[in-house]
Amino acid sequence: MKHAQLAMILIAIGLAGSVAAQAPAPAATVPAMEAQAPATTQAAPSAPAAMGGIQSQNIFEVKPDASELPGYASQTNGERAKVQPGNNAPMWRQVGAGVTGYSSLPKSQAPEAGNLIQPFVQYPGSRLTNAGDAWRQVRNNWLIPYGGALLVIVVLAIALFYFSKGSIKNHTPDNGKKIERFTPFERAAHWSNAIAFSILAISGLVMAFGKFFMLPVMGGTLYGWLTYVLKNMHNFAGPLFAVSLVIVFFTFLRDNWPEKGDLNWLRKGGGLFSGNEPASNRFNAGEKVVFWGGVFFLGLIVVSSGFVLDKIVPGMVYERGTMQIAHMVHAVATVFMMAMFMGHIYLGTIGMQDAYKAMRTGYVDEAWAKDHHEYWYDEVKAGRIPAQRSQPVPPARPAVQA
Repeated sequence: MKHAQLAMILIAIGLAGSVAAQAPAPAATVPAMEAQAPATTQAAPSAPAAMGGIQSQNIFEVKPDASELPGYASQTNGERAKVQPGNNAPMWRQVGAGVTGYSSLPKSQAPEAGNLIQPFVQYPGSRLTNAGDAWRQVRNNWLIPYGGALLVIVVLAIALFYFSKGSIKNHTPDNGKKIERFTPFERAAHWSNAIAFSILAISGLVMAFGKFFMLPVMGGTLYGWLTYVLKNMHNFAGPLFAVSLVIVFFTFLRDNWPEKGDLNWLRKGGGLFSGNEPASNRFNAGEKVVFWGGVFFLGLIVVSSGFVLDKIVPGMVYERGTMQIAHMVHAVATVFMMAMFMGHIYLGTIGMQDAYKAMRTGYVDEAWAKDHHEYWYDEVKAGRIPAQRSQPVPPARPAVQA
């Protein structure tokens, strides 16, 4: 019996030894591992405290900077990767400094193809930031809210004026005699420009503000397809708008020079509030402001910046900074142009009786011409301007001698 008990004890001791041999290293071996990197093993757990207890799941997260730790400068990238796994701080410092890497795009077509992001810069009175982020802040914090507010204010002002005053009526009944106000060529140029402008305005508004009031209703898939289609329509309608704008400018240039009565018309506000419209020429002072301010000045800025964004300016170097400046200039100019043209569209449609018929048919009644453009009407009645301009004026017949 004693021999049996002794055998069982020896078997138990052997099993315990075999299990211990297969078990992981005891805690006594951990200090040997820590001895290889005594400083960095204590730095990693401090990340949550530095971020307020929130640990990001972003795989590109930059870990706490260990540049001040002993021996950091002498470490190679491979050693640093072992000490701080996932710390991409050195790479992102190079990216932020504008270091050029490898890209399959040719440098002749994309000068910044090898640069992942724009270099970080220090703007006066602000923190160190990326130029692309600065552009995004300007767009999201200035262009979108203030531009949208301006357009809403203009729409509300037009609606308030219309529901309080109504459309401008004719004071003199029609007499049935017609005067040609716009020739077929003038109307074709105007409508071509108006259609192109409408496409650009609608597509631009959807791309700029649609995500706030359309995306929640339509959903991401349908809204994505809509903006994709509108973006292409915007790009192709832009050159058409530019060409038609040049034609419109030279077509109506002769009748938009400052003339008598323009200052008086502006001083009286065009009679919009008094109801008595001051005398004017073929185009009144308000239409001339739209012509020179909207068609010429803003049109020149919008078309130039749009050509840069479309990348159709020969010899232009299309870098990120160039496109960002062109975008901001284009956005500001188009918002002012839309605000100005909204007033023009209102007065040319529901804001003034028979104004839309003049551009649709080309003709107005003599009574309408006298009420709204009295100086021009006097010129027509005096024979200095032909009443039917699209038709050749017959030569005067020689007097017959009795």
